[in-house]
Amino acid sequence: MIDAVHETSDMFMEAIGWPYWELHDRHGLGLPLVSMDFDFQGQVAGGDEVAIGLEANVGNSSVEFDYHATHDGETVFEGTEHRVCVPVGADRSVAVPADLRSALEEGDPDSR
Repeated sequence: MIDAVHETSDMFMEAIGWPYWELHDRHGLGLPLVSMDFDFQGQVAGGDEVAIGLEANVGNSSVEFDYHATHDGETVFEGTEHRVCVPVGADRSVAVPADLRSALEEGDPDSR
């Protein structure tokens, strides 16, 4: 499940033009994961297709990714990741840059 969630956020960030692997090199930023919380309502087996949707909610210096996963039309899990915007090499958060904020708020139409 954790791999699928991380892959979902990777694809989301790439789709909005801010892939994680470019945050560091091009923007001197990171969005490290600081907490996650998931609730499971159903079961899936290996090989089952699970659709995972993601919605980003942007705070001043943080981003919350809300996930909703379904299998055969039934919710199997929901959860949240909390990430903080941090300059590379720093130990303090900074405001989410305006252009990143805009991209996150607009989001990826395929993830809705």
